[in-house]
Amino acid sequence: MAMDIDFVEYRLRCQLRGHEDDVRGICVCENDGIATSSRDRTIRFWSLDKTNAAYTSSKILLGHTSFVGPLAWIPPNEQFPEGALISGGMDTLVLVWDLATGEKVQTLRGHKMQVTGVTLDGSDIVSSSMDCTLRRWKGEQQSEVWEAHKAPIQVVRSLHTGELITGSSDSTIKLWKGSTCTHTFSGHTDTVRGLAIMPDLGILSASHDASIRLWALTGEVLLEMVGHTAIVYSVDAHKSGFVVSGSEDGSAKIWKDGVCVQSIEHPGCVWDVKFLENGDIVTACSDGVARVWTVHPDKIAEASELEAYASLLSHYKGSRKRVGGLKLEELPGLEALQVPGTKDGQTIVVREGDNGVAYAWNMKEQKWDKIGEVVDGPDDGMKRTVLNGVQYDYVFDVDIGDGEPIRKLPYNRSDNVYDTADKWLLKENLPLSYRQQVVEFILQNSGQKDFMLDSSFRDPYTGSSAYVPGQPSKSAVSSKPTFKHIPKKGMLVFDAAQFDGILKKISEFNNTLRSDPDQQSLSISDTETTRLGAIAKILKDTSYYHSSKFSDEDIRLLLKLLKSWPVSMIFPVIDVLRMVILHPDGSTLVKRANDENDTFMELIKKVTSSPLPPNLLTSIRVVVNLFKNSGFHLWLQKHRVEIFDAFASCYSSSNKNVQVSYSTLVLNYAVLLIEKKDEEGQAHVLSAALEIAEGEALEVDAKYRALVAIGSLMLEGLVKKIALDFEVGSIAKLAKASKDSKVSEVAADIETLIKQT
Repeated sequence: MAMDIDFVEYRLRCQLRGHEDDVRGICVCENDGIATSSRDRTIRFWSLDKTNAAYTSSKILLGHTSFVGPLAWIPPNEQFPEGALISGGMDTLVLVWDLATGEKVQTLRGHKMQVTGVTLDGSDIVSSSMDCTLRRWKGEQQSEVWEAHKAPIQVVRSLHTGELITGSSDSTIKLWKGSTCTHTFSGHTDTVRGLAIMPDLGILSASHDASIRLWALTGEVLLEMVGHTAIVYSVDAHKSGFVVSGSEDGSAKIWKDGVCVQSIEHPGCVWDVKFLENGDIVTACSDGVARVWTVHPDKIAEASELEAYASLLSHYKGSRKRVGGLKLEELPGLEALQVPGTKDGQTIVVREGDNGVAYAWNMKEQKWDKIGEVVDGPDDGMKRTVLNGVQYDYVFDVDIGDGEPIRKLPYNRSDNVYDTADKWLLKENLPLSYRQQVVEFILQNSGQKDFMLDSSFRDPYTGSSAYVPGQPSKSAVSSKPTFKHIPKKGMLVFDAAQFDGILKKISEFNNTLRSDPDQQSLSISDTETTRLGAIAKILKDTSYYHSSKFSDEDIRLLLKLLKSWPVSMIFPVIDVLRMVILHPDGSTLVKRANDENDTFMELIKKVTSSPLPPNLLTSIRVVVNLFKNSGFHLWLQKHRVEIFDAFASCYSSSNKNVQVSYSTLVLNYAVLLIEKKDEEGQAHVLSAALEIAEGEALEVDAKYRALVAIGSLMLEGLVKKIALDFEVGSIAKLAKASKDSKVSEVAADIETLIKQT
């Protein structure tokens, strides 16, 4: 299959900037424009500016309460003269939007979990979800619902024959006539994530197994396209015969007759790809930008924009490149080799050009010996080392000495190190007595210093432990994995408070109110100020918590201030409330007030209507502390969705304390919902925890707590499959490289859980 002779490379045409988070989905609305969906909860409609071939954001559709994924287009008709959009969200809703007004006109409720696909089938809408069902809707009414796969469905598309196709986490594609499955396509080895129609030929599928397949409707595989190095999220075809795919590996690839003819690099993961009628391509990237790429010379972007994009890419690649868990840009240069080592076998990694190279100190000869290039695993989007055509995490140079040639020792972190040593010694025809030395060499040079030598090895034939010279051999024992950090038991609370500072702040705000004629009436009297002092005194004296009591008046005063004081002044009062909740009697009185007036929801609404960091911080901590009292558990379960929606922005707050408080909320919810066996709630909390764990510049404690929540939820089992569908493996792999030992240990716990799958 020769490369298309006439193939012209795609170049950047324009960038659609506006979303504040990952662009997840693209919908081409015939020649009227493009719609994009995002993690920022919005959908944007971009109109084509006929004068200069660019697109401008003309409408923002607001209505989803969590991230938006799949989109579909309803062409103009009597009901929608300018057409309409269908969208599916993490919030379990399918919404229909009138593009003439930008308003949502229908809300389709029924799915129990995230909506993963929406399609127009005649005049009906069909939607798919992580809840394993397909649902058919006539207007806002659900006319049919069926369990289409035994695992989450990732995508649904309608064929012009009136049939439907679905792709699922069970690795299959199914063809449907009505709700009857007429064919199951098996062949992918992992989740099928994206589907598209290839005109006149069949269907295209994109999979987590990193391949794309073209299938005839009879189920025969016509072509397999291999080239991506990570999950393929999306695929689309053009009438010209070209195919485009988008992947976790940061590229959109263009294919002709099964051959990759171009790879367009992006500064992030490519979630979705679509062709425009004229052959141009639209890509949705995790950096929050949708981009249009063209082969038409008159539409290519200005040179300055092309240069800016190239420099953005090179900066992104530099910042991503990691070597042995370290950022390449942070590695020392060759000058580090001028400093002698302190002990034999001490290793350092230095930067040589674009690579990290490991050296070991040779005490005898007082010099640094080059070990070889250090390469991270494939999840870091890096090239792995190749030896004899096979990719490995590491290929070490081993000098046996005695004038023997240098030998190559390949090793993958996921392999059993004793196994690797034995195979290599046999292959190199070396005595097995070298085994222990080789094992220690591998562990030392792959950064696994504190490996327990014989704990994990079981001889594949006899089931007994590895023989380590000089140690008693252990007989075979069934080993149940032990986890360091999961499951989490019990609730975390925020129980430290600077009462003097809190009271000082309240009195300062009170004086401000007093001196402002318009707000004087809001200030509190001296008696009330004394009362606040008395409340603080009770709270400070923890040794009397079993017997000390608050009066109704105390609680009324706090609630009055929360209600009446200006929003910018209430954070010290919220902080007092946070501590009252931890007091047995205080907690009872507050619960009574909450049952009567929904105090907490009111407070959350007030705080999040104009979100100020001190208010967010203190109010999240209030909610966290409610978990301590089982009397609030039902309320916390009932208001879970509203609470997460209110604080959703906190996971990416620039305030470290807000981040940690939010992830503590997530962890407490995980513990509660595991105890309550609430699967739907667990799935929701899992997605919030994954969102934190994926975050880049996160506070270590925030990341740690989110990972503990993920591990605990997976261990419990109800939502383990969902975690695997959300690529928890790559999150754990990145976290395992953390410099913080807690984070890397809990990531190792999660990896152990994944292996048990």
